[in-house]
Amino acid sequence: MENSQYRSTSGSILGAIKQQFGKRRRIGTLTEDERLDGKTVLITGASSGLGYATAVQLARRGGTVIMAARSGIPEKGNAAKQDSGSSALEMRQVDLSDLDSIRSLADGLRQDGIKLDRLVLNAACVPARSRQTKQGLEEMFVVNFLSSFYLTNLLIRYDVLRKNAGARIVFVGSEAHRSSPPIDWERFGRYEEYTMKKSVPLYGYYKHMLLSFAAELARRLQAEGAGIGVYALCPGPVNTRLAREAPWFAQWLVAILFALFFKAPAKACEPVVYLACARSLDERTGVYLHRMEERPLQPATAAPQNARQLWDASSSLLAKLGHDIPFHERGAAFEGKREAR
Repeated sequence: MENSQYRSTSGSILGAIKQQFGKRRRIGTLTEDERLDGKTVLITGASSGLGYATAVQLARRGGTVIMAARSGIPEKGNAAKQDSGSSALEMRQVDLSDLDSIRSLADGLRQDGIKLDRLVLNAACVPARSRQTKQGLEEMFVVNFLSSFYLTNLLIRYDVLRKNAGARIVFVGSEAHRSSPPIDWERFGRYEEYTMKKSVPLYGYYKHMLLSFAAELARRLQAEGAGIGVYALCPGPVNTRLAREAPWFAQWLVAILFALFFKAPAKACEPVVYLACARSLDERTGVYLHRMEERPLQPATAAPQNARQLWDASSSLLAKLGHDIPFHERGAAFEGKREAR
C-alpha cells in the first residue's frame, strides 16, 4: 500500500522526525576487524554529506576510496585524507546529469586498470524546479536514477567491477519510495516542467525506480552467478544540504529542524558502511535496510515484472540517446532461460 506521508515537503520532514523515535531491530553491528584492506571502493556524490562521511569511514577501514563528484576537487579529497588518517583516497570528476560524463568516468576507470570491489551509489538531488540536461532529459530523473543504471551497467560490462570475488553494489535509496505511484510508462524519460511543490513527490518516484533497479540487478546477477552482491538502504533523516534549493523563506525552518532532529552524516552513514563491510552478508543479496533494520521493499518496487519493464525502458531510452548498454551475452542467456521456466 502506498504511503502518502512523503508527498509533500512538510509531510516528509514530519515523517522523518517521527522515524527518529520509533523502535527497530538492528541487523547487526560491525566489529573493528571487518575491514576493506586491499579493496577498492567508488562512491558517487562523495564531496559532501553522506557520501563524504562514507568515504572517510571506509578509508578508515582500510579501503582505497575513489570519490566521484562534480565539484570539490581536490580540496574535498584532501580533507577526507586528513579526516580519515588515510592517504588512499583520490577524486574523479563526474557530472551525473550528463551521460557523456558518466561514460567518461567508466572509460577512465577501465583505461587505468581499476578493479572495484565496492560501488556505492549515493548521489541524489532535489532541485527547486525542473532543469533540462545536456541530453534533453530531466535532471532529477538522471541524477537520482538513470545515472546509477547507466554507470552500474557500464562497470559490469567493462569488468571494472570484480566478478566472483565478493564485490558489492550498495544503493542509497529512501523510504520515500513507499509513496510512489506506479511508473508512467508513456511519459518515461520525457522532460516535463515542474516547481518545488512537485520535487518532493518526484524524489520518492525516482527512488522507487532506483530501488526497483537494485532488486532486478540482484536477481540477474544471482541468476548469472556473477558473485556480486546487491544491497540497498534508506539512511533515515540526514542533516545534509539536499534541500538547499528550498525557497529562501523556508530554508531557516528547514535548517533548524534538520539540526535538531536529523542525524549528522558521520552517524547516518552507518548502514552504508555496514552493507559495504559486514561479513554476515557474504552469502546474501537483495538486502534492504531502513537505517539499521532490515525491511522489505514495497511490493510494487520489488515486483519482478515491473522491474524488468523498467530495465527494458531504461536500456531503450539510453540506446535512443546513443548510449547503448546491453547486458552482456551471458547475462542475457540466463534471463532467457529464466523467462522460459
